[in-house]
Amino acid sequence: MLHQGSWFTSLITLSVVFSLSSLMLKPEGANHTVGDSSGWELLTNYTNWTQGREFHVGDVLVFNYNKDQHNVMQVNSTAYADCGRENYISLFNKGNDSIIMSEVGEHWFICGMYDHCENGQKLSINVTL
Repeated sequence: MLHQGSWFTSLITLSVVFSLSSLMLKPEGANHTVGDSSGWELLTNYTNWTQGREFHVGDVLVFNYNKDQHNVMQVNSTAYADCGRENYISLFNKGNDSIIMSEVGEHWFICGMYDHCENGQKLSINVTL
């Protein structure tokens, strides 16, 4: 029979083991370089780029681009459809931006420079758990 102190120590040890094992089983988010080697630019079909890819909470979207020619605006669905630049959610303009997907649902991104969005430089993804 275990003494009360030994029982408590065993219980704590089991709790630590289960906590650590659950941390080890949790995968880190995947990095998705938007447009792959082409990056974030005008000539890439981002609808095709998303085909066969899964996006999950914790994943990171990496946007690589020439900061003098492009930017990344996170927008709502209306701004995505209309290429609206006025009411963006977030603006990124460093040329190598990493955006962590922290919420489930649809996420929309456009280039806010010139007529780039109207010419197809826009990305829509669905993030799941």
